[in-house]
Amino acid sequence: MRKGSLFICESCAYEAPKWLGKCPSCGDWNTFIEQKIEPPPAVRRAVSARAEATPLVLAQEESDHEQRLIIGRAELDRLFGGGLVPGSLILLGGEPGAGKSTLLLQMASLLTAQYGKVLYVSAEESLTQIRLRAERLGLSGAELYLLPDDEIEAVRAECERLNPLVVVLDSIQTLKNSERPGLAGSPAQVREVVQSIMGLVKERGMICFLVGHITKSGLLAGPKLIEHLVDVVLYFEGDRRYPYRVLRVVKNRFGSTQEIALLNLDDQGLTPVPNPSAFLLSERCSQQSGTVVTPIVEGSLPLLVEVQALVTTTGNPGSPRRLVSGLDFQRVAMVLAVLERRGGLPLASREVYVSVIGGVRTEEPACDLAVALAVASSFYDQPLPANLAAFGEIGLTGEIRRVGNAQRRLEEADKHGFGRVLMPKGLLGEIVKGKSMTIQGVGSIQELLAVLTKKEGV
Repeated sequence: MRKGSLFICESCAYEAPKWLGKCPSCGDWNTFIEQKIEPPPAVRRAVSARAEATPLVLAQEESDHEQRLIIGRAELDRLFGGGLVPGSLILLGGEPGAGKSTLLLQMASLLTAQYGKVLYVSAEESLTQIRLRAERLGLSGAELYLLPDDEIEAVRAECERLNPLVVVLDSIQTLKNSERPGLAGSPAQVREVVQSIMGLVKERGMICFLVGHITKSGLLAGPKLIEHLVDVVLYFEGDRRYPYRVLRVVKNRFGSTQEIALLNLDDQGLTPVPNPSAFLLSERCSQQSGTVVTPIVEGSLPLLVEVQALVTTTGNPGSPRRLVSGLDFQRVAMVLAVLERRGGLPLASREVYVSVIGGVRTEEPACDLAVALAVASSFYDQPLPANLAAFGEIGLTGEIRRVGNAQRRLEEADKHGFGRVLMPKGLLGEIVKGKSMTIQGVGSIQELLAVLTKKEGV
C-alpha cells in the first residue's frame, strides 16, 4: 500500500478510501475525518514467540483454576454473576456526573484491601482531585496506585512493573496511542487503546475496568467494536435530579445480562439500596386514579415498581400525544390499541401518558396488565385499591397470557404488604399464595375491565 490518506467515520469507525457525506455503515452525516497512513515495512516483523496452545477436553479441569474475586458488596457481586473473573475487561458507561469515577474508586479501595495492588489511571483528573474525592468518601489503600497519564504506552509499562491485579482506565476517550495517528477519543484511537491493553490483561490474568462516555443518543461513544471486545458492559441509568442510580448489565460473558442494581448517591459515595422495592414505592400516592404496582424480575432481583398513567382530552383531535417513560413505547401502543378494540375504551382521541416512576426502565411483557389497569383507571377516574398488584402479558386478541417467575413476583408483593393480586388465569394452578393474600385470575381484557368497574370483586 502506498503512503496516502484514509477516511474514518467518527461514529462507527467505518473506513473509506475517499471522503463521504453519509456513512454507509451507521447512516450519520459529515462524520468522516482524514487520517494519514504509513506504508508497511519491507520486511514483516517476526511473530513473537509464545507458549504453545494445547486443546483441552471440556470436562478436564485446569490445575491453576482461578476463582472469582469477591468485591465485598453483595449487590455488586450479584451484578457480575458472583464476583469478578480474572482476565476480563469491563466497560462502564454513563452520562457525565452519573458517578462512574466515584463507583470505580470505591471498588478499587475494596479490592486493594482484600487482594493487593490496584492501578487507577486517570487522564482527566490530577492526583490532587482524585485524593480529594478519596478523602471525601473516606477511602484509603496502601496498595492503591494513582497514575495521571494519557498515553497507553505508559500505562502498559506501569502494569508490567507493578503487576497489579486490577487496572482502572478513566476514561478510554481521553487515552491515546502515541504511535498511531489521530486525536484521543477518535474511533481509531479508542480501538487502539482497548486492543493494546486487552492482550496484557488476558496474558497476566488482570481485571481491567474501562470508563466510557455516553452520546446524546444514549449509546456508548466510540466504535461498536469496543463492546464486542470487552467481556462485560454496564450502563448507569437514572435522572441526575434523583439521588439514586440504576446500574444495568447489557453484556456479561460470565453471568446473566438481565441483572440490575439500585445504588444511592450521597456524601458517602454510591451505596447499594438494601430494599429497592420499598425505596421506589416510598413516595407513592395510592389514593389517586391511574396508578398501580407491578412486580418485575430483573435477573435474580424481584422488584416492585409503580406504573402511572394519565388519560386526558387533547387540544388537537387529529394527532393526540402518546408519551412513554421507562417502558417500551411500541408495547404500550399495542396495549392501548387492545384496550380500544377489545375493551371499548375510546382512546384514539385522547392524550395518553404512561410512566414507570423512579427512573427505572423495564421492557418486560409482564407489565402489560399493569399498564392496561393504570390507563383504564385514569380513563374512568377510578382509584385502584392501595394494596393491589398486577402482572401479566396481553395478546392482540385481548387474552391475558402467562409470564415467568410468577411465584417470585407473588412473594415480593406479599413481603411488602400487597394482599391483592391480579394475574393470568393460567398461572393459578402453579403458584402457592400467602395466607393473607387474595389472588384473582383474569383471562381477558374484558374481565380485567369488569374488575375495575367493580362488576366483580377482587
